[in-house]
Amino acid sequence: MASVARILSRQFHASARRHALAKFSMPAMSPTMTEGGIAQWKKKEGESFSAGDVLLEIETDKATIDVEAQEDGVIAKILASDGAKNVQVGSTIAIVGEPGDDLSGADKLAAESSSQPAEKPAEKTPEPPKPEAPKSEPTPQPQEESKPELAQGDRIFASPIAKKIALERGIPLAKIKGTGPSGRIIREDVEKYQAPAAAAPSAPAPGAAPPVPSSEYIDLPVSNMRRVIGSRLTQSKQEVPHYYLTVDINMDKVLKLRELFNKSLGEKDKSAKLSVNDFVLKAVALALADVPEANSAWLGETIRQYKKADISMAVATPTGLITPIIKDVGAKGLASISAEGKALAKKARDGKLQPHEYQGGTFTVSNLGMFGIDHFTAIINPPQSCILAVGATKPTLVPAPEEERGFKVVNVMKVTLSSDHRTVDGAVGARWVSAFKGYLENPLTFML
Repeated sequence: MASVARILSRQFHASARRHALAKFSMPAMSPTMTEGGIAQWKKKEGESFSAGDVLLEIETDKATIDVEAQEDGVIAKILASDGAKNVQVGSTIAIVGEPGDDLSGADKLAAESSSQPAEKPAEKTPEPPKPEAPKSEPTPQPQEESKPELAQGDRIFASPIAKKIALERGIPLAKIKGTGPSGRIIREDVEKYQAPAAAAPSAPAPGAAPPVPSSEYIDLPVSNMRRVIGSRLTQSKQEVPHYYLTVDINMDKVLKLRELFNKSLGEKDKSAKLSVNDFVLKAVALALADVPEANSAWLGETIRQYKKADISMAVATPTGLITPIIKDVGAKGLASISAEGKALAKKARDGKLQPHEYQGGTFTVSNLGMFGIDHFTAIINPPQSCILAVGATKPTLVPAPEEERGFKVVNVMKVTLSSDHRTVDGAVGARWVSAFKGYLENPLTFML
């Protein structure tokens, strides 16, 4: 964040020496960010700021991030007000100057900015009809030149690398016109695509009926985060061939070991106590070491197999689901996993995660057991190959011939592995589930 602010500061001073006032552009807070929202300006028009002051909060698809000033200055005019959505990276959001500058030229500079929107893909203008040529024998025309635009609802044809880039950037393929053979979408089409610039809030058109408030429902605006979640999960469910493997796991030994660990902590530090999820994360990492094929990503032309288990942990926040990452879980102890997981979950709920804390990951765990959910299936987070859905641990009657009654009560947890069949075959998924079950049913192997 600080590096972004320093870049903005250098841009500001280079321009200020020439024009006294400078355009303040929407910064890219992550490598894949193409647009964002203005959560809140911390400084008002005409208000000066000092180095280190927070100028505004930018809403990305994952978090709300502060933008700090590195030099002194003054806000001359704000172009993108609080609550603005879909603001393109690089578009002008404010006019700034240095203390003592004449701010009277801010309106003129703002008008210049609005008349020079971010570049859009050039649209073809229809050519005027040509004079009809004299009728002659028809000559066959090569059909390779025809690149019809895909009709809505038709299957979208795109190269694997184009699909991967579109998924990472949250770009809907249906909005891209392909320039490849027969209208196929290729890599260059995705990289050149720019979403339409966000329009400034305006008054209702003359004669248009204003929104009518209702006592029976409320319309909530879609946040950038919710929009990207919807786009990516829809694309995942449509394009990734999911299959599911479910298994019951006896958690008696995990619960006893957890109780012993937590008793040893006593009343010293309640926040350091272990949860069942800490054991789950450790067992996931150990199983990935045994079955590395599950620790992979589909990249179109290649399958990338990772050497470390960087586990994405699904966390529910007021604005949507986010998956902060615990890096190299296999090399960490239960106490470290627990402390790091709690810290990341708190930052996620507060909207303070940095891009490097949620971008990447090789495998995802989604645990709804604390909500009393016994069983569910989860949607894969591409380009990852697998996601594990973890249910609640509940007392269950199971057959026990060795017991006098012929049955006994054990604590059973049901988990479901969702896998991408392009990278993880059914037999491979079954091997991974078996390894995971083995570690949780014999947790002392964690200590070996």
